[in-house]
Amino acid sequence: VQLQASGGGLVQSGGSLRLSCAASEFTLDYHDIGWFRQAPGKEREGVSYISSKDSRTYYADSVKGRFTISRDNAKNTVYLQMDSLKPEDTAVYYCATVTAYGSSWYTTPLDYWGQGTLVTVSS
Repeated sequence: VQLQASGGGLVQSGGSLRLSCAASEFTLDYHDIGWFRQAPGKEREGVSYISSKDSRTYYADSVKGRFTISRDNAKNTVYLQMDSLKPEDTAVYYCATVTAYGSSWYTTPLDYWGQGTLVTVSS
C-alpha cells in the first residue's frame, strides 16, 4: 500500500473529523497531494489539494471555510481537518498524489491512491 487514508467515521452535523493520508515507500514532500470524495450515486469530486513546493492550498467551493488541508513532512502525512460537517459531506474520501496548478488538479495512471475512508455525517 502506497498511501493510507484514515480517520473517517460517523459524526453528527456540525461536528469535526480529521483525515490523515500517510505514505509508505516514498516521501510525500515531493508530491502535490489531493483529497477527493465520492458520495453514493455521484461522481468523484476534488475537495482540496496542497502543493509540494510551497504548501499552497486550494479548496472546492463546497468546503471552503470549513475544511483545512495541511502537511507534516516529518510524519510523511497530509491531513484534512473537516469542521462544521454537513450531511452532504457524507462520502468515501480518498487521498492521492496529483498534479496541481491554480484551481485545477488531476491524477494520471502513474499517481498513487489511498484506499478511501468513509465519512458519514448524520443530521
